[in-house]
Amino acid sequence: MSEVLTQAEIDELLKALDGGEFNIQEIQSANDEKRVKNHDFRRPSKFSKEHLRALRSIHENYARLATNFLTAYLRTLTQVDVVEIESLAYTDFISSISDPAILAIANFLPLEGNIIFEISTDIAFALIDRLLGGKGVASGKKRNFTEIEIVLIEKIIIQLLNIIKEPWKDIMPIHPSLERIETSAQFVQLYSPNEIVALITFNVKINDTEGMFNICIPYITVEPIILKLSSKYWFSSFEKQTDEKLKEIVASEIEKTNVPVSVILGKTNITVKDLIDLQTGDVLLLDNNVNSELNILVGNLIKFRGKPGIKKNKIGVKITSVIKKGDE
Repeated sequence: MSEVLTQAEIDELLKALDGGEFNIQEIQSANDEKRVKNHDFRRPSKFSKEHLRALRSIHENYARLATNFLTAYLRTLTQVDVVEIESLAYTDFISSISDPAILAIANFLPLEGNIIFEISTDIAFALIDRLLGGKGVASGKKRNFTEIEIVLIEKIIIQLLNIIKEPWKDIMPIHPSLERIETSAQFVQLYSPNEIVALITFNVKINDTEGMFNICIPYITVEPIILKLSSKYWFSSFEKQTDEKLKEIVASEIEKTNVPVSVILGKTNITVKDLIDLQTGDVLLLDNNVNSELNILVGNLIKFRGKPGIKKNKIGVKITSVIKKGDE
Protein backbone atom coordinates (compact mmCIF):
# COMPACT_ATOMS: atom_id res chain seq x y z
CA MET A 1 0.00 0.00 0.00
CA SER A 2 3.09 2.26 -0.08
CA GLU A 3 2.10 3.51 -3.58
CA VAL A 4 -1.08 5.16 -2.21
CA LEU A 5 -0.60 8.85 -1.40
CA THR A 6 -1.39 10.06 2.08
CA GLN A 7 -3.64 13.09 2.63
CA ALA A 8 -0.58 15.17 3.54
CA GLU A 9 1.15 14.25 0.26
CA ILE A 10 -1.99 15.11 -1.72
CA ASP A 11 -2.15 18.51 -0.01
CA GLU A 12 1.52 19.16 -0.91
CA LEU A 13 0.85 18.33 -4.57
CA LEU A 14 -2.14 20.65 -4.73
CA LYS A 15 -0.10 23.40 -3.08
CA ALA A 16 2.70 22.91 -5.66
CA LEU A 17 0.20 23.15 -8.52
CA ASP A 18 -1.29 26.34 -7.14
CA GLY A 19 2.20 27.81 -6.70
CA GLY A 20 3.12 27.13 -10.34
CA GLU A 21 5.84 24.61 -9.57
CA PHE A 22 4.19 22.08 -11.95
CA ASN A 23 3.02 22.79 -15.50
CA ILE A 24 0.12 20.49 -16.43
CA GLN A 25 0.49 21.21 -20.16
CA GLU A 26 4.14 20.12 -20.10
CA ILE A 27 3.19 16.86 -18.37
CA GLN A 28 0.43 16.19 -20.94
CA SER A 29 2.74 16.93 -23.89
CA ALA A 30 5.33 14.56 -22.44
CA ASN A 31 2.70 11.81 -22.26
CA ASP A 32 1.67 12.53 -25.86
CA GLU A 33 5.28 12.20 -26.99
CA LYS A 34 5.44 8.74 -25.44
CA ARG A 35 2.46 7.64 -27.55
CA VAL A 36 4.13 8.71 -30.81
CA LYS A 37 5.86 5.88 -32.68
CA ASN A 38 8.74 6.33 -35.08
CA HIS A 39 7.94 5.54 -38.71
CA ASP A 40 10.60 4.74 -41.27
CA PHE A 41 9.33 6.07 -44.60
CA ARG A 42 12.09 4.16 -46.38
CA ARG A 43 10.43 0.92 -45.25
CA PRO A 44 6.68 1.41 -45.47
CA SER A 45 4.57 -1.41 -44.04
CA LYS A 46 2.79 -2.95 -47.01
CA PHE A 47 1.10 -5.68 -44.98
CA SER A 48 -1.82 -4.22 -43.03
CA LYS A 49 -3.05 -5.68 -39.74
CA GLU A 50 -5.93 -7.22 -41.67
CA HIS A 51 -3.52 -8.95 -44.05
CA LEU A 52 -1.51 -10.32 -41.13
CA ARG A 53 -4.68 -11.57 -39.41
CA ALA A 54 -5.65 -13.43 -42.60
CA LEU A 55 -2.17 -14.95 -42.85
CA ARG A 56 -2.44 -16.04 -39.22
CA SER A 57 -5.74 -17.81 -39.90
CA ILE A 58 -4.25 -19.58 -42.93
CA HIS A 59 -1.14 -20.74 -41.10
CA GLU A 60 -2.89 -21.75 -37.89
CA ASN A 61 -4.74 -24.22 -40.09
CA TYR A 62 -1.39 -25.16 -41.65
CA ALA A 63 0.10 -25.72 -38.17
CA ARG A 64 -2.64 -28.24 -37.37
CA LEU A 65 -2.01 -30.10 -40.63
CA ALA A 66 1.76 -30.04 -40.05
CA THR A 67 1.24 -31.40 -36.52
CA ASN A 68 -0.76 -34.35 -37.85
CA PHE A 69 1.74 -35.06 -40.64
CA LEU A 70 4.89 -34.91 -38.47
CA THR A 71 3.32 -36.99 -35.70
CA ALA A 72 2.45 -39.72 -38.21
CA TYR A 73 5.70 -39.42 -40.23
CA LEU A 74 8.02 -39.44 -37.21
CA ARG A 75 5.82 -41.82 -35.19
CA THR A 76 6.25 -39.67 -32.12
CA LEU A 77 4.31 -36.85 -30.48
CA THR A 78 4.93 -33.59 -32.35
CA GLN A 79 3.29 -30.19 -31.89
CA VAL A 80 3.42 -27.20 -34.25
CA ASP A 81 1.96 -23.82 -33.19
CA VAL A 82 1.96 -20.34 -34.69
CA VAL A 83 3.91 -18.03 -32.37
CA GLU A 84 4.03 -14.73 -34.25
CA ILE A 85 3.34 -13.10 -37.61
CA GLU A 86 5.11 -9.85 -38.39
CA SER A 87 5.98 -7.59 -41.28
CA LEU A 88 9.64 -6.65 -41.65
CA ALA A 89 12.36 -5.89 -44.17
CA TYR A 90 14.00 -8.80 -45.97
CA THR A 91 17.43 -7.75 -44.68
CA ASP A 92 16.18 -7.99 -41.07
CA PHE A 93 15.06 -11.56 -41.69
CA ILE A 94 18.33 -12.61 -43.35
CA SER A 95 20.54 -10.92 -40.74
CA SER A 96 18.74 -12.80 -37.94
CA ILE A 97 19.82 -16.19 -39.35
CA SER A 98 23.01 -17.76 -38.00
CA ASP A 99 24.97 -20.40 -39.90
CA PRO A 100 24.63 -23.30 -40.32
CA ALA A 101 20.95 -23.19 -41.16
CA ILE A 102 18.35 -25.03 -43.20
CA LEU A 103 16.93 -22.58 -45.76
CA ALA A 104 14.57 -24.12 -48.29
CA ILE A 105 13.79 -21.93 -51.30
CA ALA A 106 10.51 -22.84 -52.96
CA ASN A 107 8.40 -21.35 -55.70
CA PHE A 108 4.79 -20.41 -55.02
CA LEU A 109 3.25 -21.14 -58.41
CA PRO A 110 1.23 -19.74 -60.09
CA LEU A 111 2.41 -16.67 -58.12
CA GLU A 112 5.79 -15.20 -58.99
CA GLY A 113 8.75 -15.15 -56.66
CA ASN A 114 9.92 -17.51 -53.93
CA ILE A 115 9.07 -18.24 -50.34
CA ILE A 116 11.65 -19.42 -47.80
CA PHE A 117 11.31 -22.16 -45.20
CA GLU A 118 13.82 -21.75 -42.38
CA ILE A 119 14.20 -24.59 -39.90
CA SER A 120 16.26 -24.07 -36.76
CA THR A 121 19.27 -26.37 -36.33
CA ASP A 122 17.82 -27.89 -33.13
CA ILE A 123 14.65 -29.00 -34.93
CA ALA A 124 16.57 -30.07 -38.04
CA PHE A 125 18.90 -32.34 -36.04
CA ALA A 126 15.96 -33.65 -33.98
CA LEU A 127 14.15 -34.59 -37.21
CA ILE A 128 17.26 -36.30 -38.57
CA ASP A 129 17.84 -38.16 -35.30
CA ARG A 130 14.26 -39.45 -35.29
CA LEU A 131 14.38 -40.52 -38.95
CA LEU A 132 17.57 -42.47 -38.23
CA GLY A 133 15.93 -44.38 -35.38
CA GLY A 134 16.71 -42.08 -32.46
CA LYS A 135 14.36 -40.44 -29.98
CA GLY A 136 14.32 -37.11 -31.80
CA VAL A 137 17.01 -35.36 -29.74
CA ALA A 138 19.16 -32.50 -31.05
CA SER A 139 22.93 -32.98 -30.82
CA GLY A 140 23.44 -29.66 -29.04
CA LYS A 141 26.62 -29.00 -31.03
CA LYS A 142 26.75 -26.59 -33.94
CA ARG A 143 28.14 -28.29 -37.04
CA ASN A 144 27.53 -28.38 -40.77
CA PHE A 145 24.95 -30.73 -42.24
CA THR A 146 26.11 -33.74 -44.23
CA GLU A 147 24.73 -34.49 -47.69
CA ILE A 148 22.76 -37.46 -46.34
CA GLU A 149 21.22 -35.29 -43.61
CA ILE A 150 20.16 -32.67 -46.16
CA VAL A 151 18.50 -35.38 -48.28
CA LEU A 152 16.50 -36.53 -45.24
CA ILE A 153 15.42 -32.96 -44.45
CA GLU A 154 14.55 -32.37 -48.11
CA LYS A 155 11.98 -35.21 -48.03
CA ILE A 156 10.21 -33.64 -45.04
CA ILE A 157 10.22 -30.15 -46.59
CA ILE A 158 8.66 -31.48 -49.81
CA GLN A 159 5.81 -32.94 -47.75
CA LEU A 160 5.42 -29.70 -45.76
CA LEU A 161 5.13 -27.83 -49.05
CA ASN A 162 2.42 -30.22 -50.25
CA ILE A 163 0.48 -29.67 -47.02
CA ILE A 164 0.46 -25.87 -47.42
CA LYS A 165 -1.77 -26.21 -50.52
CA GLU A 166 -4.80 -27.07 -48.38
CA PRO A 167 -5.04 -23.92 -46.15
CA TRP A 168 -4.31 -21.66 -49.15
CA LYS A 169 -6.88 -23.17 -51.51
CA ASP A 170 -9.69 -20.80 -50.44
CA ILE A 171 -7.46 -17.82 -51.28
CA MET A 172 -5.86 -19.26 -54.41
CA PRO A 173 -4.92 -22.79 -55.54
CA ILE A 174 -1.14 -22.90 -55.28
CA HIS A 175 1.36 -25.54 -56.36
CA PRO A 176 4.62 -24.88 -54.49
CA SER A 177 7.71 -26.95 -55.20
CA LEU A 178 11.18 -27.05 -53.69
CA GLU A 179 13.93 -25.48 -55.79
CA ARG A 180 16.96 -25.90 -53.53
CA ILE A 181 18.22 -26.01 -49.95
CA GLU A 182 20.95 -23.70 -48.67
CA THR A 183 22.79 -23.90 -45.36
CA SER A 184 24.06 -20.32 -45.30
CA ALA A 185 22.08 -17.07 -45.36
CA GLN A 186 24.65 -15.41 -47.65
CA PHE A 187 23.45 -17.63 -50.51
CA VAL A 188 19.81 -16.55 -50.12
CA GLN A 189 19.99 -12.97 -51.36
CA LEU A 190 16.78 -13.30 -53.38
CA TYR A 191 15.33 -9.82 -52.86
CA SER A 192 16.47 -6.27 -52.23
CA PRO A 193 17.32 -5.56 -48.58
CA ASN A 194 14.34 -3.20 -48.14
CA GLU A 195 11.79 -5.57 -49.66
CA ILE A 196 8.92 -6.10 -47.19
CA VAL A 197 8.14 -9.67 -46.17
CA ALA A 198 5.67 -11.40 -43.88
CA LEU A 199 7.41 -13.70 -41.43
CA ILE A 200 5.33 -16.50 -39.91
CA THR A 201 7.07 -18.03 -36.90
CA PHE A 202 6.13 -21.47 -35.60
CA ASN A 203 7.18 -23.26 -32.45
CA VAL A 204 7.90 -26.94 -33.08
CA LYS A 205 8.12 -29.48 -30.26
CA ILE A 206 9.37 -33.03 -30.90
CA ASN A 207 9.19 -34.90 -27.61
CA ASP A 208 11.40 -32.74 -25.33
CA THR A 209 13.13 -30.81 -28.12
CA GLU A 210 11.78 -27.38 -29.03
CA GLY A 211 12.79 -24.98 -31.77
CA MET A 212 11.58 -22.45 -34.31
CA PHE A 213 10.43 -22.82 -37.87
CA ASN A 214 9.85 -19.77 -40.11
CA ILE A 215 8.08 -19.15 -43.39
CA CYS A 216 9.10 -15.97 -45.19
CA ILE A 217 6.59 -14.67 -47.75
CA PRO A 218 7.62 -11.54 -49.72
CA TYR A 219 4.97 -8.93 -50.39
CA ILE A 220 5.68 -8.91 -54.14
CA THR A 221 4.79 -12.62 -54.25
CA VAL A 222 1.30 -12.23 -52.78
CA GLU A 223 0.66 -8.73 -54.15
CA PRO A 224 -1.59 -10.01 -57.01
CA ILE A 225 -3.94 -11.60 -54.44
CA ILE A 226 -3.50 -9.15 -51.56
CA LEU A 227 -7.16 -8.03 -51.78
CA LYS A 228 -8.20 -11.60 -50.94
CA LEU A 229 -6.37 -11.32 -47.63
CA SER A 230 -9.20 -9.26 -46.15
CA SER A 231 -12.05 -9.86 -43.71
CA LYS A 232 -14.63 -9.06 -46.42
CA TYR A 233 -13.28 -11.79 -48.69
CA TRP A 234 -12.96 -14.24 -45.81
CA PHE A 235 -16.54 -13.52 -44.72
CA SER A 236 -17.96 -14.11 -48.22
CA SER A 237 -15.84 -17.25 -48.56
CA PHE A 238 -17.05 -18.46 -45.16
CA GLU A 239 -20.68 -17.82 -46.18
CA LYS A 240 -20.17 -19.83 -49.36
CA GLN A 241 -18.61 -22.70 -47.43
CA THR A 242 -21.42 -22.55 -44.85
CA ASP A 243 -24.11 -22.71 -47.58
CA GLU A 244 -22.41 -25.67 -49.24
CA LYS A 245 -21.96 -27.43 -45.91
CA LEU A 246 -25.60 -26.80 -45.03
CA LYS A 247 -26.69 -28.31 -48.34
CA GLU A 248 -24.56 -31.38 -47.64
CA ILE A 249 -26.09 -31.76 -44.16
CA VAL A 250 -29.66 -31.38 -45.49
CA ALA A 251 -28.98 -33.84 -48.32
CA SER A 252 -27.47 -36.32 -45.85
CA GLU A 253 -30.49 -36.08 -43.53
CA ILE A 254 -32.94 -36.43 -46.43
CA GLU A 255 -31.18 -39.59 -47.56
CA LYS A 256 -31.76 -41.11 -44.10
CA THR A 257 -35.48 -40.24 -44.06
CA ASN A 258 -37.92 -43.15 -44.21
CA VAL A 259 -40.68 -42.79 -46.82
CA PRO A 260 -43.80 -45.00 -47.22
CA VAL A 261 -43.87 -47.11 -50.39
CA SER A 262 -47.07 -48.94 -51.37
CA VAL A 263 -48.28 -51.01 -54.32
CA ILE A 264 -51.84 -50.87 -55.66
CA LEU A 265 -52.94 -54.30 -56.89
CA GLY A 266 -56.10 -52.89 -58.45
CA LYS A 267 -59.40 -51.12 -57.85
CA THR A 268 -63.09 -51.99 -58.07
CA ASN A 269 -66.47 -50.47 -57.19
CA ILE A 270 -69.07 -52.31 -55.13
CA THR A 271 -72.37 -51.35 -53.60
CA VAL A 272 -72.81 -50.69 -49.91
CA LYS A 273 -74.97 -53.84 -49.69
CA ASP A 274 -72.17 -55.96 -51.19
CA LEU A 275 -69.70 -54.36 -48.79
CA ILE A 276 -71.90 -55.26 -45.83
CA ASP A 277 -72.30 -58.82 -47.07
CA LEU A 278 -68.57 -59.46 -47.62
CA GLN A 279 -67.34 -62.60 -45.83
CA THR A 280 -64.16 -64.66 -45.60
CA GLY A 281 -63.55 -66.47 -48.87
CA ASP A 282 -65.35 -63.93 -51.10
CA VAL A 283 -63.44 -62.83 -54.22
CA LEU A 284 -63.27 -59.25 -55.48
CA LEU A 285 -62.67 -58.72 -59.18
CA LEU A 286 -60.16 -55.89 -59.75
CA ASP A 287 -59.62 -53.73 -62.82
CA ASN A 288 -56.11 -55.17 -63.42
CA ASN A 289 -55.50 -58.51 -65.08
CA VAL A 290 -52.72 -60.94 -64.12
CA ASN A 291 -50.17 -59.50 -66.56
CA SER A 292 -50.92 -55.82 -65.89
CA GLU A 293 -48.22 -53.54 -64.44
CA LEU A 294 -48.98 -52.28 -60.94
CA ASN A 295 -48.68 -48.71 -59.74
CA ILE A 296 -46.02 -48.19 -57.04
CA LEU A 297 -46.57 -45.13 -54.85
CA VAL A 298 -44.05 -43.14 -52.80
CA GLY A 299 -46.25 -41.33 -50.35
CA ASN A 300 -49.26 -40.33 -52.44
CA LEU A 301 -47.39 -40.04 -55.75
CA ILE A 302 -47.07 -42.74 -58.41
CA LYS A 303 -43.31 -42.98 -59.01
CA PHE A 304 -42.82 -46.48 -60.50
CA ARG A 305 -44.59 -49.34 -62.22
CA GLY A 306 -43.85 -52.98 -61.65
CA LYS A 307 -44.97 -56.60 -61.77
CA PRO A 308 -45.70 -58.79 -58.75
CA GLY A 309 -43.71 -61.91 -57.97
CA ILE A 310 -42.12 -64.02 -55.23
CA LYS A 311 -38.53 -63.85 -54.02
CA LYS A 312 -37.16 -65.93 -51.14
CA ASN A 313 -40.69 -66.96 -50.14
CA LYS A 314 -41.78 -63.34 -49.90
CA ILE A 315 -44.17 -61.41 -52.11
CA GLY A 316 -42.41 -58.65 -54.00
CA VAL A 317 -42.71 -56.25 -56.91
CA LYS A 318 -40.15 -55.93 -59.69
CA ILE A 319 -39.85 -52.34 -60.97
CA THR A 320 -40.29 -52.24 -64.73
CA SER A 321 -40.40 -48.49 -65.35
CA VAL A 322 -39.85 -45.11 -63.67
CA ILE A 323 -42.58 -42.49 -63.86
CA LYS A 324 -41.10 -39.09 -64.68
CA LYS A 325 -42.77 -35.81 -63.84
CA GLY A 326 -45.64 -35.18 -66.26
CA ASP A 327 -46.05 -38.88 -67.17
CA GLU A 328 -48.51 -39.65 -64.36
